Amino acid sequence: MSSIFTTKSISAFFAAIIVTLCLLGFWWSFEPDVFDVDEQANQQAQANNQTVVTGYTTTTALIIVLEKMLDKPGGYIYNDMMPPGILMDNIPSWEFGVIEMSRDLALAIRRDFGRSQSQSIDSDELADAQTSLNLDNNRWLLPSTEGEYTKAINHLYTYRNALGNSRAGNNQFYARADNLRDYLKQVEKRLGSLSQNLSASVGTEVINTNLAGDPSATYSSPEDAALVNKTSWFQLDNNFYEARGASWALLHFLKALETDFAEVLRKKNATVSLQQIIRELEATQGTVFSPVILNGGGFGMLANHSLVMANYISRANAAIIELSELLNQG
Repeated sequence: MSSIFTTKSISAFFAAIIVTLCLLGFWWSFEPDVFDVDEQANQQAQANNQTVVTGYTTTTALIIVLEKMLDKPGGYIYNDMMPPGILMDNIPSWEFGVIEMSRDLALAIRRDFGRSQSQSIDSDELADAQTSLNLDNNRWLLPSTEGEYTKAINHLYTYRNALGNSRAGNNQFYARADNLRDYLKQVEKRLGSLSQNLSASVGTEVINTNLAGDPSATYSSPEDAALVNKTSWFQLDNNFYEARGASWALLHFLKALETDFAEVLRKKNATVSLQQIIRELEATQGTVFSPVILNGGGFGMLANHSLVMANYISRANAAIIELSELLNQG
């Protein structure tokens, strides 16, 4: 009788652990909400007795995006070595998308927005922040990923606090059309890659156009005239949530850039173009009502969430290309 009781107790104990892990996993699967970048910048400026100068809103957006990624339910999950984090893949993929976009912006602030010309000196704070963000995002031993990302945030705070101070040395932010265009060109490549990965969910045969337009172009190894792109079934949800995380981060960055580059955009008559890009990205953050990412084909009965996401990202990317050309005009 006692052995039966012991067996039931052990079974109940493990069942309780499994239920607890499932509940934790469900709670940790919630993504942070979209926030108002201008409101956050104004609140932090008032709290620190600072003025919202050029670059303040963009830097604040980058800081808050990183903080929300680290402080969401469950914290940073990508490098977890214990359940339920190690068993999850959707939110870690979302985190990867966020950090990729954050790295792009941190590099742009260091390389373009924070420098007056190609021969100017780097800001030490921006250099340290960008270096810390480039740490392997799957590292759990010291220095841990979370620790390095927190260092990056602290360096960004120091850089932001120095903006508007004439004695702040190299901690400046230059809102010029060429700087913004250079950043958007990098965003084009990032969104183009995400769109292609999402579109490959249905498996399509495409003509190889890698050397199109240049009769003298060569490649390192031969390629087939037609290429077949097909995403593994196990990778579908990862690609979807990576794109969703990247879009969430980029949405806030572009809203912040709309504020800091308001005069540049007005003179180029490009404000509406940027607002259209933001609207497309907002659509990527709609609620996913299905418990799994569906992968219906063609005009079948089931939806294809990857293609829906690819549609919004492709439209945003096309608008970014047009905006880049508009900024390049005199």
